[in-house]
Amino acid sequence: IRNMTTFLNMLFQMAPYLLLGFMMAGVLHVFVPTNFFEKHLSKENFKSVLLAGLIGIPLPLCSCGVIPTAISLRKDGASRGATVAFMISTPQIGVDSIIATYSMMGLPFAIVRPIVALLTSIAGGSVTAWFSKDEIIVQQNHTQENEVNSRNKFVELLKYSFVDLVQNIGKWLVIGLIIGTLITVLIPDSFFTDLNLPSIVTMLIVLAVAVPMYVCSTGSIPIAAALIMKGLSPGAALVLLIAGPGVSVASLLVVGKSLGRKQLMFYLFSIILGSIIGGLFVDYFLPREWFTITSLCESGGHCAMEGSGLTASWIEIISGIILVLLLINAFML
Repeated sequence: IRNMTTFLNMLFQMAPYLLLGFMMAGVLHVFVPTNFFEKHLSKENFKSVLLAGLIGIPLPLCSCGVIPTAISLRKDGASRGATVAFMISTPQIGVDSIIATYSMMGLPFAIVRPIVALLTSIAGGSVTAWFSKDEIIVQQNHTQENEVNSRNKFVELLKYSFVDLVQNIGKWLVIGLIIGTLITVLIPDSFFTDLNLPSIVTMLIVLAVAVPMYVCSTGSIPIAAALIMKGLSPGAALVLLIAGPGVSVASLLVVGKSLGRKQLMFYLFSIILGSIIGGLFVDYFLPREWFTITSLCESGGHCAMEGSGLTASWIEIISGIILVLLLINAFML
């Protein structure tokens, strides 16, 4: 019973924000012209890298879901640096996971996480662009595909937001919630505090687990929140939030095959180094109380304390029911 209560508390807390995030993601998908991305990402310079990183931040694609998009951008004329920046920033964070991070972990995490994602994407993309300056880019011409479906944009928005997107990340969201529940229930309180390891050592341990472990940007949130409640430092939790969604075996293979081994090293190294630097900055330069999580949600909401009963508002319960129905529909498709 306790396991189910903890799971439901996490689900209900995230549900309203996830539904809002899905809707915002659909708006971005439907109303931004398809040729906008290729048009502005063709040059090997800082502007293309920065724009690619910024474009990737709000898009709710996981490290596997970003692969076809990145390949499409590359074939349509996007530079290597811009492609790497896009592949780094996009899976780390999305508009849905930013909102969900705020709901479960508080405003500071919701601000720091996209900043670190952007900086790591700029670093990886800039290095890649620097070593790819002599490459000749041939950009193809495109027609405005959105014109054909203009009258069906609302239907397309709903389908992408609540069918395609839920199907894309639904499995990993549920896995993340289950892992977060198990951590909350099974691991003793102050587990990481009792170990008393230096922050950098803890981050390296988390990194060793996060890089091979595939988890989407939203699914990583309950895992990180549960670990913080067990004494993990906020910086180490940030490493999990950045490296876990940012790297997958599939993305590594695609980067290596389509962009080259050298670009693969830039891609991987920028995520690893960026997450550690971001984690150390959080642990040593920002107030610890900004990142304290003592319950299943951060900022004084009505989430249940660990071990207590189910407490959720009617908005959260209704949103949770809708989210469960959407997940069931996605799994059945």
